[in-house]
Amino acid sequence: QLQLVESGGGLVQPGGSLRLSCAVSGFSLDLYTIAWFRQAPGKDREGVSCIHTSGVIRNYADSEKGRFTISRDNAKNTVVLQMNKLEPEDTGIYYCAARNQLYGCSPSDAGFRDWGQGTQVTVSS
Repeated sequence: QLQLVESGGGLVQPGGSLRLSCAVSGFSLDLYTIAWFRQAPGKDREGVSCIHTSGVIRNYADSEKGRFTISRDNAKNTVVLQMNKLEPEDTGIYYCAARNQLYGCSPSDAGFRDWGQGTQVTVSS
């Protein structure tokens, strides 16, 4: 059974950085497209960034472009979301999710079957 475990969240001041990790177990990471989603308080879950096994990357929010970087290490079965210059609007629960590599990236959470438990990111002074 595929399992995803997020880590790296926390409280950070505006302008700070966090490095979120998604550890995948149960199956080889190179079989899956992995995406990060965020759910801000009172809002729907939204796509943040996604990486396919081919290395193709999609970033879904203009506000994150240039500030967030997604990467994957298939040997370590880990996907990382590096977040820099964080803003209060980045606050939320961040989830990683997986779908079969036959499917490309998508900003919609509907196509992702397997999810982690989420990690809280709070950006506040």
